[in-house]
Amino acid sequence: QVQLVESGGGLVQAGGSLRLSCAASGSIFSVNGMGWYRQAPGKQRELVAVITTGGNTNYAGSVKGRFTISRENDKNTVYLQMNNLNTEDTGVYYCNAYKVVFGVLNDYWGQGTQVTVSS
Repeated sequence: QVQLVESGGGLVQAGGSLRLSCAASGSIFSVNGMGWYRQAPGKQRELVAVITTGGNTNYAGSVKGRFTISRENDKNTVYLQMNNLNTEDTGVYYCNAYKVVFGVLNDYWGQGTQVTVSS
């Protein structure tokens, strides 16, 4: 099992910045990657950004150039730096870790942290 604890959400005005953190613990030795998803009210959860153990990153088109995902391996922590926020970035942000074991994808989720962007 992998435990994930997010922090750093809050209320910010449009154009502002926030940094989310996700600390991982437990059976993290075989994690293939970590990322951030978000869910806005009435919408499905969507991928925001992901970073693999090899350091490759991928972003949703709507956040490219504004958000940056990074990690500190010695702290087992992943960050999401969010700049130039707009109201459409509002939602609950969830940290995710995934493992592929014998071809089977295993997902682990944090409890979520609320991000609210006011106009």
